[in-house]
Parts: sequence; C-alpha cells; structure tokens
Amino acid sequence: MRRISLTSWILIALVLGVAIGAVWPHLGIALDPLEVIFLRLIKMIVGPLIFATLVVGIAGHGDLGGLGRVAWKAIVFFEVVTTLALVVGLVAVNWVKPGLGAHLGTAPGAAAVSGAAPTPLLQSLIVHTVPQSFAQALANGEVLQVVVFSVLFAIAMVVAGAGEGQPAHLLLVFCEGLSRTMFKLTAIVMWTAPLGVLGAVAASIGRQGLSVLWPLLELVITLYAALVVFVVVVLGGALVLFRIPPRRFWQAVKEPTLLGFSTSSSEAALPIALENMEAMGVSRRIVGFVIPTGYSFNLTGSTLYLSLAAVFIAQAAGMHLTLGQQIFMLLTLMLTSKGVAGVSRAAIVVLAATAATFSLPLAGVALLLGVDQFLDMGRTAVNVLGNCLAAAVVARWEGEPLREDARSAVAR
Repeated sequence: MRRISLTSWILIALVLGVAIGAVWPHLGIALDPLEVIFLRLIKMIVGPLIFATLVVGIAGHGDLGGLGRVAWKAIVFFEVVTTLALVVGLVAVNWVKPGLGAHLGTAPGAAAVSGAAPTPLLQSLIVHTVPQSFAQALANGEVLQVVVFSVLFAIAMVVAGAGEGQPAHLLLVFCEGLSRTMFKLTAIVMWTAPLGVLGAVAASIGRQGLSVLWPLLELVITLYAALVVFVVVVLGGALVLFRIPPRRFWQAVKEPTLLGFSTSSSEAALPIALENMEAMGVSRRIVGFVIPTGYSFNLTGSTLYLSLAAVFIAQAAGMHLTLGQQIFMLLTLMLTSKGVAGVSRAAIVVLAATAATFSLPLAGVALLLGVDQFLDMGRTAVNVLGNCLAAAVVARWEGEPLREDARSAVAR
C-alpha cells in the first residue's frame, strides 16, 4: 500500500467516484463533505503559503532589478498565451457552432455588445486588486490581493534591509521558517487529496447522472478539443522554443495537473505545483513569484473557456456577432478573467457578470451550469499546466539550467 504513489491514489479515487456516483447516487451525494473538507484544508494553507513564498522569493533575492526583470518576462508570457487561448476558443466555437442546437429564445440585438463600455469592469478590476485589509484578503481567499500585499511587503523589506544584521532580517528568517513549515503542512494535506477527489466526483455524478453530458455533449467535446489543440500547439511550442525537457516537465506537472482536473480547483494544485517545480530545478525566487501571480494573470484554460462559452450563449440566443464585436467582448473577458479565483466554478461567475454587461441572456449561463463540473475539470487542468510551464519558461529565459533538485518531489 505504501508503494502506491499519490498520483495512483488520485486515479483510483477518480474511477471509484464515477462508479459510486453512477451505481449508488445517494451514497455519492452523501460523500460530498469529503470534497468540502479537502477544499477547506487547501484554502487554509494557500494564503500563508503564497505570502511566505513570495516574500522569501523577493526579499531573499534582495535585488529589485532582478525581480523587475522576472516580472516583465512573466507578464509578457502571460499575455501572449492568454491571447492565443482566446483565439483558439474563438476559432473553435465559430467553426463547430455548438450553440446553434440550443434554444434560448430571442435575445437583445448584438448592437448592445458593441455599445457596451468596458470601463466599469476595468475600474472594478483595478480597485479589486488593492486589499483594504491583508487579513480580510486571506480570509476571503483573494489570491490577487494577497499577491499585491506580499509583493509590496517584500519590496519594503528589501528597502529596509533584509540582509544579515539589518533591520528586516528577522522578518525574512520568520518568513523562511513559515515557508518551510507550510510546505510540510502541504505534504500532510496532499495525502487527503484522494478522499477529496472521491467525494467531488461521486457527488457530481450522483446528483446529475452520466446522462447529464448528452444535451451539451457537443459543447463539452468542443471545449476539450480546443484545450488539446492549445496544449499541443501553444504550450508544446513553448516547451520546444525554450528547450524545456518534456519528460522531466511532465513528471513535475502530472500530479498537480491531475489534482486540478479531479477537484476542479487550481488552489488545490497550487502547493504541490510550487514544490514540484522547485524540485525540477526552477529557483525559488521564480517559482514563488511566477506561479502565484499566474493564478490571477495566466488562467489560460479559463480564458479559453470564457471565450467559447460567451459566443456559445450568443449562438444559442440567436444573436449574430460580427468578428469585431466578438473580439471586443473577448478582450473584456480577458480583463475580467484576471480576477478569477483558482477555485471551482469561479469562471461561471465571471461569465454571468459579463453576460449581463453585454446583454447576453443569463438563461445561457444557467444552461451551462448543468455540465459546468465537467467543463471546469478540463479548464482547471490547463490553468495548472500553463502556470507550471510559465515558471519553467521564465527560468530558462533567465538562463537557469533546470538541474533537478536532490529532494526531487517528482520522484514520489
């Protein structure tokens, strides 16, 4: 039993959850607290873990110029891949047209889309990134706000002096100790992941049944096909371009990606993603900055889904959107997706808000809710995979050789 890896346990739990939900739906629904408990444990560790890793990564580095270089490289990569994700989603939904088979009735004209102004959304996003209370941001699970506070706090530590014998050195030592402790706590929590996966899958199948996929099967297939194309062409192209060893990269990302797929929660995969990418050889300063920041700025799977889902709703409502109107709407979606939390079904909330802004019928959002669990699994897995790749890309861009860490978390 001890020789079975965490990945194998998660796969076993995934298959068992499908079987229980299909054969004994009431039992499957009764297992839902397992998912709730696991995700609460994850939320318990995410905030302190992000804070500690960011502060140690920035203040421990001690070179704000180096941080700025890492930051702009990460942002360039984020924006390139999220834009390509939008394009892939847009092409897929216009080619397959899965929304034409659904019937939502007559909706407001497409002119409402072209006349809508994104300014309130942009202003809301900018204001939302600034925390009014760090404790409140931690309690509410506001990852972007935690990132902003942690970066500013770390910069202040560097300015105050975080070197040995300097005023902020004790704070740096404390954060290093907190970081190490949180990684140990993460290792403990991660072994509860199979139970969380079992509860999540069994409850979902138990409530909706396997037949829930059929009415929107074309949409599900379209999304997964688009995600595969994006991973192979865009993310695979980045692997080749930056000369990242594919086999070692897959060994590092398979557990967090599978965990994200099974739980539909990017947050659930964050701790093990941080640990495995560092074990692959990416330096702590890059891992601690790029991956947490990517959870707000590099949600490629969610971005692709939002572009596909928004046009799907328009198709189902009989709205004809010109290419210019679609691009305008998708650029707004790209902005709003930056604030998507890495938790289950967060993208559907953004989609609902954006649908109301652009006069898309909310009935379309309700239509998607029936299969959102299955859509969420695919997009979340790509979110995790894309953020791990971003860390490796920035490391190679910085000239790091990606030598495997002797601790090698990927060998588990």
